[in-house]
Amino acid sequence: MNYYQIRKKKRSSLLQKVEGFSVVTWLIIINIIFSITGFIFFGISEDYISYLALKPENILQGKYLWTLITHMFVHGGVFHLFVNMFSLFFIGRWTEKIIGGRRFFWFYFAAGLFAVTLTTLLSVFLGTSELGMRIFGSPEVFMVGASGAIFGLVGILSILIPKSKVSLIFGPLVVIVAQIILEKSFPSFSGIINVISTVLIFGMIIFLFSPNNAMRSLAMPITISLWMVPLIAIVPLVLISLFIALPIGNVAHFGGFLAGIIYGLYLKTKYKKKVQRLQKMFR
Repeated sequence: MNYYQIRKKKRSSLLQKVEGFSVVTWLIIINIIFSITGFIFFGISEDYISYLALKPENILQGKYLWTLITHMFVHGGVFHLFVNMFSLFFIGRWTEKIIGGRRFFWFYFAAGLFAVTLTTLLSVFLGTSELGMRIFGSPEVFMVGASGAIFGLVGILSILIPKSKVSLIFGPLVVIVAQIILEKSFPSFSGIINVISTVLIFGMIIFLFSPNNAMRSLAMPITISLWMVPLIAIVPLVLISLFIALPIGNVAHFGGFLAGIIYGLYLKTKYKKKVQRLQKMFR
């Protein structure tokens, strides 16, 4: 075998591996590429944000319509990207295995579009007051992130396998709320507070996988059934938003989850026997 044959064989092997990537893997890769590109361009000039992130008032004016898609692949920072890709990796793999790659692909985008459309409408009509902006978002604030689509996946699972157990961690949420309060109280120390908060949150995520129970407890983990996830992951954030402005899209989360509920009910009705067998496996 000569050099060119070896090179061709290696190239063929690499191509086979790439072709074997799951939809979730491709989505994570694209998210990382788009987000890093966004970090670079936003660092050069904030004017570039209009070309990737979505602003509700722009959409209603018929401007930058492609951001209905691109906003799902850019993030507000490394931590935001990490949390969403971490969630997509675990929740997405589970969902893709259950509903299949093709359905997963189309639903992922449908859930993201539904989430951002609902957010756009509610932010314009209900986000004009200070309280409304905290709960529904402002039509003048840019939106980024994959969380709407990810909550759609949670919605599907909560219908198809509602009794299956999943672990959530409260620690990062506590740190984020504390960070917002401290930064408002001590604005001159916001940089230090941000660094400390980031370290604590990453530490908690790492501690979650520790075999040491004492270290795991620092992440404040709770194990719940999938049907309870929206009650734990969405409702508390909405309640906190009544008093504090969080950098979180409450409506996008709810919209994505609602899309997942609707599609999950459709699948449950159409494939009743298959879903029953599936639920027996996850009891």
